[in-house]
This record gives sequence, structure tokens and C-alpha cells, in this order.
Amino acid sequence: MPADLVPDDLWERVAPLLPARAPRRHRYPGRLPADDRAALRGIVYVLCKSVSWRDVPAEQVGCSGVTAWRRLRDWTEAGVWPQLHEVLLTELRAAGLLDMDDAAIDGSHIRALKRGAHTGPSPVDRARPGSKHHVIVDRYGTPLAVSLTGGNRHDVTQLMPLLDAIPRIRGMRGRPRHRPGRLFAGRGYDKYRRLLRARGITPKFARKGTAHGSGPGKTRWVVERTFAWLHQFKRLRIRYEIRADLHLALLQLACSIICLRRLRTSF
Repeated sequence: MPADLVPDDLWERVAPLLPARAPRRHRYPGRLPADDRAALRGIVYVLCKSVSWRDVPAEQVGCSGVTAWRRLRDWTEAGVWPQLHEVLLTELRAAGLLDMDDAAIDGSHIRALKRGAHTGPSPVDRARPGSKHHVIVDRYGTPLAVSLTGGNRHDVTQLMPLLDAIPRIRGMRGRPRHRPGRLFAGRGYDKYRRLLRARGITPKFARKGTAHGSGPGKTRWVVERTFAWLHQFKRLRIRYEIRADLHLALLQLACSIICLRRLRTSF
């Protein structure tokens, strides 16, 4: 198994966020728990390869796929993944690699094979069960926040939730930054101009009735590239998880890995 699935720089940022384990019993302690780094390696393996959890190669990863799934469940319930994303965004801002003056927002359909929460008939896939990934990115395409909805939800329904989900990003002197200066989006968001201006955000939306290819699309390509980055993680191309929180956890982990890759460019 390639050791770089969980390189040292990723593990050093994840390890402090993991919840403390309950102390082992003095009498009848049972088997030693699997190593946390091995469990994270199993999670990243599934994220990248999209194998079933039971098909994770335990002899190479260091633990069984079932154990990795249980750690994913426990760490998701402990809120590890949003914290990891916030840590990396803070480091990016401190390194001058985060530009929130401009941001872009969009959504992408995926098929959901096992239904579950946050699925719905997809209007672009013959009403088959599907979900949608929604993401807001900075000028360079760095993901600032993500969300998951049913495949029949319109992108505009996630505009305000995504803005609210952007963490207060530190890393520089002064107040933490948690809202972009200008937001680029499609013409479907046109009716939200007043709400954005009330938050101090300048809307850069194509107006309804104008010709396609006018202005904002030349800037919004960065969010399309971010979806291409996310879908390089094979587990995110099709939703296999019944539990919506676990699929969102994998999506957040992928965003953190993208942030870490960008951070490495500063060294």
C-alpha cells in the first residue's frame, strides 16, 4: 500500500483533532484497538479507489475496512472533518494563498445508488435517485464550504447555507474572514441580490434575459475545475453511502486534501 495515502503533513493536522479514546479496562481489556493512522489510511483508500469497505486490503492498509468505516462514523460524529478543513484554510490564508475577494458557487449532480437521506429524483438523470454536491470556492478554486442535498434541489437553495458554512478563517492580523467580497454565480441566483448586498457582498450574477456567455461565466470556471478535482476522488462520483453525514464527511475530507495540496505549493 502506498505510504503517501496519509503523508506526514496530513497526519500531523488530523491527529490533534481526533477524539480521545476511552481508557482500556484493567481486567479483560480485550484486543488492542487499531491504529488511528491505519484507520485514516483505510478511509482515504476508499475515498480514492471507491472499493467497498469490506474489500479494503487489511494487510496493506493496517486495519480492516469495517474498522475504518467505524472510525469514519465516530470521527464524523465528533466533528473532525469541518475542523480539519478550517485548520487548512487558516494556514492557506496565513501563507497568502487564499483570496476571498472573489468567490464562485455552483452545484453538481451525482447518482445515489442506495438512496438514503438527501437523495431525490434527479432532473438530469431520468428521475433516478441522486444527490447534489454544492460548493463555494475562492478566486483560485479553493473550496471554502460544501453541502449535500437531494438531486431535485435547486442550486439557489444552498446559497445562504453555504455562505453561513464558511468558517471564520484566521491566519492574518485583524478580524477573521468569513465572507467573500464579490460572489459570481449563474442567472438563477439573480433574485438574491438584495440579500447578498445586505451582507456586504457584491453579487456578480448574469441577469435573466441576457445572452449566455456574458461576463460571469469567464470567472466561474474555477468552480467547475474544483468539481473536477473533487471527482478525481472516485468515491465522490457516485454516492454509495446510505448515511448522508458519512458521504458529506468524505466530501469534506476531499476538500481538505485539495487545500493541503495547494498549501504544499508554498514550500
